[in-house]
Amino acid sequence: MSEGNEGRRKAAGLGRSAPLLAVLLLLLAGWFGWSAFDQWQQADTGTALEQARDQAVTAVGKAVAEQNAQFARQLEREPVKAALAAGDAEAAANALRETWTGVDEVQVFDATLAAAYADPAAFGYSRLALLELAMSEGKPVARVVRDGNGPRLGLAAPVQLQDRAAVAYVRQPLARLTAVFDMLQSPESAFLGLRQGAFTVVRKGNSGLGGGADALARPVPDTGLRVVAELPDAAEGPMGLGTVACAVVAALLALVALLLLVGRKRLPPLRRKAAAEPADGGVTLQQALEQEPLPVAPAAEGTGDDAGEAAPAVPEADAVVPGIFRAYDIRGVVGSELNATVARLVGQAIGSQMQAQGLRDVVVGRDGRLSGPELANALIDGLRRAGCEVIDIGMAPTPVVYFAAYHLRAGSCVAVTGSHNPPDYNGFKIVIGGETLAGEAITALYERIRDGRLHLADAPGSLQQREVIDDYVQRIGDDVQLDRPLKVVADAGNGVAGAVAPQLLEAIGAEVIPLYCEVDGEFPNHHPDPSEPRNLEDLVQMVQRFDADLGVAFDGDGDRLGVVTKDGRIVFADRLLMLFAADVLVRNPGALVIYDVKCTGKLPDYILRNGGSPMMWKTGHSLVKAKMRETDAELAGEMSGHFFFKERWYGFDDGLYAAARLLEILAQREEAPDEVLAELPDAVATPELKVPVAEGTQHAQVALVVAAAQAEDSPFAAARISTIDGLRVDFPDGWGLVRASNTTPVLVLRFEGDDEAALERIKALFREQLQKVLPDVELSF
Repeated sequence: MSEGNEGRRKAAGLGRSAPLLAVLLLLLAGWFGWSAFDQWQQADTGTALEQARDQAVTAVGKAVAEQNAQFARQLEREPVKAALAAGDAEAAANALRETWTGVDEVQVFDATLAAAYADPAAFGYSRLALLELAMSEGKPVARVVRDGNGPRLGLAAPVQLQDRAAVAYVRQPLARLTAVFDMLQSPESAFLGLRQGAFTVVRKGNSGLGGGADALARPVPDTGLRVVAELPDAAEGPMGLGTVACAVVAALLALVALLLLVGRKRLPPLRRKAAAEPADGGVTLQQALEQEPLPVAPAAEGTGDDAGEAAPAVPEADAVVPGIFRAYDIRGVVGSELNATVARLVGQAIGSQMQAQGLRDVVVGRDGRLSGPELANALIDGLRRAGCEVIDIGMAPTPVVYFAAYHLRAGSCVAVTGSHNPPDYNGFKIVIGGETLAGEAITALYERIRDGRLHLADAPGSLQQREVIDDYVQRIGDDVQLDRPLKVVADAGNGVAGAVAPQLLEAIGAEVIPLYCEVDGEFPNHHPDPSEPRNLEDLVQMVQRFDADLGVAFDGDGDRLGVVTKDGRIVFADRLLMLFAADVLVRNPGALVIYDVKCTGKLPDYILRNGGSPMMWKTGHSLVKAKMRETDAELAGEMSGHFFFKERWYGFDDGLYAAARLLEILAQREEAPDEVLAELPDAVATPELKVPVAEGTQHAQVALVVAAAQAEDSPFAAARISTIDGLRVDFPDGWGLVRASNTTPVLVLRFEGDDEAALERIKALFREQLQKVLPDVELSF
């Protein structure tokens, strides 16, 4: 066939197919164009929501400040001052009510609040907390309280009732706050609300989004309130392109379609010409594509795998700080070390490791920190990118996340939590295939990110929301029930355990007095770490004030337990482990019980006398769980308050479950709980002592101490030395320990003696040895 005929046939074929190709390109252009418009609308909705949220923060703060100022002015009125000076509480209340419009109720209470504490449940814990807050602050304060058969705005201020301290209380309708939201213009498709702790005071917009609305939350200063907001799930553009990219692609596709149609109109009618005759100058499809190439999807991030093939670098990997990958978990300061980008990469790394092990299902939960929602959402996005099927259980204590992994048969889970660290910290505790990651397994996640070995699935994994707290409570309540009721004060330190502890302990038959159980990621009352005695001072006071049988405290994510008795004594975790061991060994004679190097020297003898097998091991919840799996131990515990029950439970650390088992044991005895606990072997001991050192030097410094202790002329030469985790030296009448913290730059020390003289002698030996090896470290123990 001649070249001329061939060219004419190609032109004819192009002429016939050009309209169809143009239509297809126009459809694609419409798709990308609509996506650009939709994303622009979503961005506009986000901007409008943030503006409404900020307006709400200002307006609510102003409304509360005005009410507090009004309260202060009312107290300065002569009739009120005269009634207070005369000691007439009722007259003072009437005088306050007289000119203050819209007030529901006014009362003046003696500062002892004896009537309130006589029946706090009937009086209202939130109202009682407001009165105590006003007296401690020394000025008018406002909070949302449950009073008058529903939520109300409560105000309280300290006053002098004749010659004694008192507090005035004013109840107002909640409309003082809700009216602010009525005037706001916020997108109907989004959610805007006002919260105090876990209670949502006001809802506006799409209430179905309220569960995760802390992602965009902003606190209202000095009110205990926060304005929460949430956007609907944003739809990604085709191939993950953003607004501008979609608009550009749409324009290019429309241009190519237009060029095709124009080029077809310019094609000459088919007629016979000489082979050498040049074709008309119209643009062919091939030429058009060469001029305006179709956009190509961006290259997949880190598609490398473990087969050894070189993987492309992940652009965001430079944002990941290696130091957040710690011995037991991933943990860092939000903003400077941990953000949504880092969380997304961590999620993709965890998902990649799961895929390498043939696993797909994973549970995700978070504690009550303000950064939790944003980090959890980013982590979930990373897991789904790796093809994981994610079950999001929302805000829940870390033990509930572990429980959900068993209950929902996922086998893997990630808890987004900063544990007992300050409010600006957060992190991730990770379980893959039933194994808690620690040490090299944590480091391997960073190496995946650094090397770009991140799996990218062809399609994102699924996401579903589940509620499991009720299942958790029922599972424990079906197994643990008290033989007699016990009155217990539960202090959650405003951590996420507060959302579960009162409900759980009541379900097993206890009478519960909640203390700081309102979830607040700022931890306004005290640091949520029950291993520090100063954090238990309020709990001791409440136990004594309510004449409770016991006080229990939980850390920020609920996996650790602290206990105080009626007479104000702190029961350290190693002595609680004695009680748990004796109970477990009744049903499991000869069972192995693991304890960490910080526990009392009385513990192994106690376990042996009760028919068990003691084993000392390294400190760290991940390391203890791994040892339990290896040895098939029935029970384990750490001095920090982690307790691990395999008997009747799942073997993970759970402060809430440990509290239930403790109350079960105490309720079986006829003696009072403090008498039962006083029977346990005791010694004179220090709490954990922490000596700050330079960042990253603690392990090297402890290695120097260990080497010196093992020398022939060491003062420890005649004692029993253990180096499984730092240096522990056991003498006939006591022991001492120095080890490197795996989470913070400190040396951790603890000492114990049969009496004060033995304790001081052992402390002096350690002080002398440490000062020789570490002359630059200040020792104050």
